[in-house]
Amino acid sequence: MLLGVDIGTGSSKAVLASPDGTVIDTATVHHAVSLPRPGWAEFDAENTWWAEVQHLCRELFARRDARQVTGVAVSGMGPCLVVTDARGVPLRPAILYGVDTRARREIAELNEEFGEARITADGGKALSSQSVGPKLRWIANHEPQVFAAARYWFSCSSFLVHKLTGEYILDHPTASQCDPLYDIRRREWITDRAAAVARHLPLPRLLWPAETAGQVTREAADLTGIPVGTPVCAGTVDAWVEAYSAGVRSSGDTMLMYGSTMFFVQQLRAFRSHPQLWTVSGVEPGSLTLSGGMSTSGSLLTWLQQILGGTPMEVLLKDAAAVPAGAEGLLLLPYFAGERTPILDPDARGMIMGLTLRHGRGHLLRAALEGICFGLRQTLDLVEEAGEPITRLLAVGGGLKAGLWSQIASDVTGRTQIVPKVTIGASYGDALLAAVGTGTVAPDTDWMKADRLVEPTAGTAGLYGEMYATYCSLYASNRDHMHALARIQEKAAQS
Repeated sequence: MLLGVDIGTGSSKAVLASPDGTVIDTATVHHAVSLPRPGWAEFDAENTWWAEVQHLCRELFARRDARQVTGVAVSGMGPCLVVTDARGVPLRPAILYGVDTRARREIAELNEEFGEARITADGGKALSSQSVGPKLRWIANHEPQVFAAARYWFSCSSFLVHKLTGEYILDHPTASQCDPLYDIRRREWITDRAAAVARHLPLPRLLWPAETAGQVTREAADLTGIPVGTPVCAGTVDAWVEAYSAGVRSSGDTMLMYGSTMFFVQQLRAFRSHPQLWTVSGVEPGSLTLSGGMSTSGSLLTWLQQILGGTPMEVLLKDAAAVPAGAEGLLLLPYFAGERTPILDPDARGMIMGLTLRHGRGHLLRAALEGICFGLRQTLDLVEEAGEPITRLLAVGGGLKAGLWSQIASDVTGRTQIVPKVTIGASYGDALLAAVGTGTVAPDTDWMKADRLVEPTAGTAGLYGEMYATYCSLYASNRDHMHALARIQEKAAQS
């Protein structure tokens, strides 16, 4: 059996699979992000991420023989930042990926220090809330005692690899999001910048996701039940593993992930970049991808569910499905945690426009789904402008369980989506990485089998085109107001 474990924003999942891709068993545990201040998003890496890996493994091995596990790979939300002492114990909560926007001033500081154009040329993208370098600088600036005590820095998946093996590594896709520290063309660290940003912290050894990082230690075996000496692959950020599991291998293949955030990854034939998108190393050695992600998608739906009294999501979706396309003139901008792709504005704020006394909870949920999909349409149009023509759009992620969401996405974008038979998440791709990394299967093995198509509904294009035009103009018209409110929110949090 191959074991794959993924730490997502809303839950952690583990899967046991056979070398032919058959799912043998799965386990899931849910958790919540810590949002201690506006613009902050954190997790307890030790007592949530590592504890959940142990819990998931114990659950699976209560039903399955752990001695049959021949390889392990882990993935996680990312890029994140975990700083630890010399024993690998975190010194503060992990700082999350682009949904954590605290390092705005550090982005400006590093752009001034190294040159914005040079950073973009070397890394394939501009510094943003997705970048790890500004967050390292933020800890140095705002928590100097923590930074001085730190001895290692990790992302989510590499922290778990360290817990399992004791090795200090980072995979290339994650490293290529540690701007401004990584040269994406040379596929190596930029050591002078690292000395200025990471300072005394050593740089982790770089590996491709399927490469073996180390073996499970006795201590980790006692905690998880995974046999001592089992090979552990480097793993990577969950979105890239999920793209890998969905069969994104050829130029133009594009994964669309329905999760807490909506994310895409497109396989590139050659290097391309765009100021609103991210060029990132791919899963397979030497490969490149174009990517981007919204800040709130599934997490926005969860927020709506909470403020609507905890009504079961299936009930809310039924209500939303009963509302006609366009939500009877209700429009939502999904910038409830700022926005990454396509506007790259951490100070953008959510907006619900067109409310009347006629609108109910079904309208609100439908407007949220449509708003997310309008943002997706903007993003996919950028992809075709900057990257490769989209040859296949492969849909994955837990949000596919809400069939209404993927149908609205096809209606708004006018694009057909391919849904694989197995859509259980990045943990399935982790199992494939483990199979490839241990030599159990050939490197070009692809477990993806198509299940169904989601095609645009006839007759919706005109209305959605009109709503989309209004959606695009709302941000430009209200940007200054959003930023003013963001400053008020920041002052309120400080007081």
